[in-house]
Amino acid sequence: MAKHTITMTINGESVSAEVDSRLLLVHFIRENLDLTGTHIGCDTSNCGACTILLDGKSIKSCTYLAVRADGAAITTIEGLAAEGTNHPLQQAFHDQHGLHCGFCTPGMILRSVDLLKNNPNPTEEEIRWGISGNLCRCTGYNNIVKSVQQAAKEMQNQSESV
Repeated sequence: MAKHTITMTINGESVSAEVDSRLLLVHFIRENLDLTGTHIGCDTSNCGACTILLDGKSIKSCTYLAVRADGAAITTIEGLAAEGTNHPLQQAFHDQHGLHCGFCTPGMILRSVDLLKNNPNPTEEEIRWGISGNLCRCTGYNNIVKSVQQAAKEMQNQSESV
């Protein structure tokens, strides 16, 4: 099997490793780096539990080869906010009860980060469409939508006060 040396920035830290050419990025993140907040759900990119940010864009890491991420900047749920703090989306998911079992939550939050970056004031319909690639089996989505709405307002208030 072919091996490749890859280097990337994960949660602000440079990482280099030799990996098999067939290694999926989700397995690299979880097994090589022990960042287990990125979940493996379906292995087909249908559920979105494996969603991360790659160069600021949300992707499903269960169908993305680690070698393709060479040179990229990756953010996982562990790196979304500074140690001991919450990103506005993390806080909103807590405040609005946007999580139940928590399995989909990291991917849902990271997808929502990308959504709000591109649309800072989405309508309810735009939020529902924006997160439609991430499945939740527990919440019924209403509180997830409320969470994204709260975070959008908070993030707008933060940017206005700067």
